[in-house]
Amino acid sequence: MNDPGTARSDPGMPYGIIAIAASAGGITALGRVLGSLPAGFPIPVLVVQHLDPRHKTVIAEVLGRRAKMPVKLAQEGERAEPGAIYVAPPNRHLLVGADGVLTLSNSELVHFVRPSADLLFESVAGSYGPRAIACVLTGTGSDGVMGASAVKSRGGTVIAEDPDTAEFKGMPEAVVASGAVDFVLPLDEVATVIRGLVEAVAS
Repeated sequence: MNDPGTARSDPGMPYGIIAIAASAGGITALGRVLGSLPAGFPIPVLVVQHLDPRHKTVIAEVLGRRAKMPVKLAQEGERAEPGAIYVAPPNRHLLVGADGVLTLSNSELVHFVRPSADLLFESVAGSYGPRAIACVLTGTGSDGVMGASAVKSRGGTVIAEDPDTAEFKGMPEAVVASGAVDFVLPLDEVATVIRGLVEAVAS
């Protein structure tokens, strides 16, 4: 278990990292959320979007056209830097360890998917503790519930898209039903709340 204090980020910031997960309908939802975050955002953003592993992905390019921050597919062993968005590649689990170092894994599917929101969220919970934010957007199934509960249990913050605004309700409904959610928000309010949390530097 990593000491949350070892995770790399500005110690003056109340949060050190945000992890966002989506499945069906996620490209549109991610574009709207990420496109509303400012350039120079003070912490890294990690993204899991369930993708068809049989096809070459252009998700980084698509999201990059909407986001004000640089967007790239995560690479094994690189360090997640503030002000950048890292997307899990198709068919690889994305995890983050102490000091923000990213790991890609070919381990077994979780809830029939790889990458898994649960594994990403559990890794940010272990590495960042109360300085982690986990966010679940549109999607089918229940991926993200266990990971969101891990984030919540370590004192982190969990956000879910309001199922009523989600194109596919399964994932946000499941995480809301788990009781691990701090905020249930219409899609267009998600980025505003994220900015408010991250930029609220304690005096």
